[in-house]
Amino acid sequence: MVNSVSSVGRNGIHDFLLIRATAIILTLYTVYIVGFCAFSGDITYHTWTAFFGGIFTKAFSMLALTSILIHAWIGLWQVLTDYIKPTLIRGLLQFVIVAILLVYFFSGLFILWGA
Repeated sequence: MVNSVSSVGRNGIHDFLLIRATAIILTLYTVYIVGFCAFSGDITYHTWTAFFGGIFTKAFSMLALTSILIHAWIGLWQVLTDYIKPTLIRGLLQFVIVAILLVYFFSGLFILWGA
């Protein structure tokens, strides 16, 4: 018999769709940033700050950051459930990872919207 180590409400299809959706968002964000760098000519501090000062770039950057964190959480959760069998150690590691990801999220939020 297989023991379920999934958390409440999670299933493989949900994770699969989230990974694919975040990958698409990250691909579009990469194309957006590379397009700016390729077609803006000489990039100075002023052009870079003006680019990131726009509301669209800030929102898209925040969406990309959130996508990275969702993508990372699902991947790390899968690795932890596959390789860390003791429930207490796995739970502690998951807690630490979630705390780090939340710090990354709020750091990005304050950096992007605080300037």
